[in-house]
Amino acid sequence: MSDLLPTSSCDTPLLQTFVSQRTILVKAATRIIGCPARAEDVVQDAFFRLQSAPRITSSLKAQLGYLFQIVRNLAIDHYRKRAVESRYTSPEAEGEHVATGLGAPEATYFDYSTLTDIDEALAELPARTRYAFEMYRLHGVPQKDIAKELGVSPTLVNFMVRDALLHCRKVVGEVA
Repeated sequence: MSDLLPTSSCDTPLLQTFVSQRTILVKAATRIIGCPARAEDVVQDAFFRLQSAPRITSSLKAQLGYLFQIVRNLAIDHYRKRAVESRYTSPEAEGEHVATGLGAPEATYFDYSTLTDIDEALAELPARTRYAFEMYRLHGVPQKDIAKELGVSPTLVNFMVRDALLHCRKVVGEVA
């Protein structure tokens, strides 16, 4: 956008002041936003808002203060909007490194094999111990609730969960 606009569209003193001081307004917006191109957009938005503004025939100093305030407010709004957008979006290049969820066939086989070993290890445990372990570790049920359900103390549930975990680690450790 050129620095000079036709004055025929600037029929009010405020718009004429805006056109004559546009370069300074762009610099002020650039200091807030950090990008000259976006600052140009902010100043252009200010110009469009001023076209529907009431006629102000006050001093040049008051007009400049009014213009700087409008540009400043719009620049801050623009900066905040970009900050929110950047929080919820990411650069396109980051999408190239997203895991697909599909591992190498060897890794998938190893994971499946490990899960099978753990399932077999849990099957070797007493039913009450297996139940306590599964409810606590897989379903997130608090140990005190499991204790009430099984009619035992929370300490015993803690020992059952610990014993089941140690048994699974021992089986997986022997296999691995």
